[in-house]
Amino acid sequence: MEEELRSLLQDLETLKRSVPDPDQNDSINKLQQRVDKIMSMSKLGSARRSKVKDMSAEVVDSNPYSRLMALQRMGIVQNYERIRDFSVAIVGIGGVGSVAAEMLTRCGIGRLLLYDYDTVELANMNRLFFRPDQAGMTKTDAAVQTLSDINPDVVLESYSLNITTVKGFEIFIESLKRNQKQGANTGVDLVLSCVDNYEARMVVNQACNELNQTWMESGVSEDAVSGHIQLLNPGETACFACAPPLVVASGVDERTLKREGVCAASLPTTMGVVAGLLVQNTLKYLLKFGQVSPYLGYNSLKDYFPTMEMRPNPQCSNSACLERQKEYAQAKPARDALAKAKLEAEASLSNEGPLHVDNEWNISVVDIDSEKTSAASRSSDALPEGLMHELPSSDRLQESPLAQETITISDDLEDLQRQLDALNAA
Repeated sequence: MEEELRSLLQDLETLKRSVPDPDQNDSINKLQQRVDKIMSMSKLGSARRSKVKDMSAEVVDSNPYSRLMALQRMGIVQNYERIRDFSVAIVGIGGVGSVAAEMLTRCGIGRLLLYDYDTVELANMNRLFFRPDQAGMTKTDAAVQTLSDINPDVVLESYSLNITTVKGFEIFIESLKRNQKQGANTGVDLVLSCVDNYEARMVVNQACNELNQTWMESGVSEDAVSGHIQLLNPGETACFACAPPLVVASGVDERTLKREGVCAASLPTTMGVVAGLLVQNTLKYLLKFGQVSPYLGYNSLKDYFPTMEMRPNPQCSNSACLERQKEYAQAKPARDALAKAKLEAEASLSNEGPLHVDNEWNISVVDIDSEKTSAASRSSDALPEGLMHELPSSDRLQESPLAQETITISDDLEDLQRQLDALNAA
């Protein structure tokens, strides 16, 4: 393939010399650049590792999943290999979304859906993930190129489109519905919103409310020193329209707020932290370990991580959100019964036997209350033969030392008096 591409470059160079029109030369130059990129991609692809059929916990240098499977051996995750069964959609492959996509790819996620309409620019090089040689490529194509090299086991789907347009929104909805899972409205387990504008957030919010799809929202402030992540479960938690930002609530077109020659600040450190928090929350949600954060903020200036919960607004302006709230309220009795049955099952399992059968170090558990009772029942004066108390026991601490001293002194005076009387009689 490389020889064919080199031959094509030579033909283009010959054609360029034979055509005097500079406009046509520009087109030929663009074709040459595209062929160069294809050649670089083919060279990278030749070093790609082979696919791994089954995840293994075997600790060898050639196993890309050994350190991930160690989470299962350490009891953090019950079955880490289940991560291959999950599908995650990432909307916005920018400073946060691209890093989140790489982290999930390295974790071995089963399927990734990538959405963005922008192209890679040299102005993006202050962030993580993208490379200078990818400038001019769509962000989705560049992401697929990099991620497929990192982990060819992950199924990647890219959509280079603007979801805020009518056509883009329709394609977005249809792509989420594809490969629909049993008992679900979509074919994805989670949607991650990593966009940088409120218009796109509202579109993701609308789609997830209509499909009853759980999603997580993330963002970084314009001054690049703070960010947040948020879990949104339609009907159970507040949607993005329940408590909208001022820009959304006022109806102002946020594009009119941008000024020519002025851009938002961007730090790879803050974006990396937010992406890490987002993916950590995603893994906890999918693999059922730890506590999933409903909202987690990050302020890098003070190293402050605020958390809170946001309940849905009964007067939300989004009709789909109100419908999900109604469904959630109607399902409360069944949900409570299921939670009660789960608690009873866990209680019965805990009473069946010891948690750990093996006891290599002969560790025993002692009931503190019974230990105190048995200690109180024993006499404080009981000592083995030949031993005596050097200090007064706790039983005698209540006695007044002054009273003991008075008794001792009076005994000494009486003894002296008897000795004097004996001397006088003699």
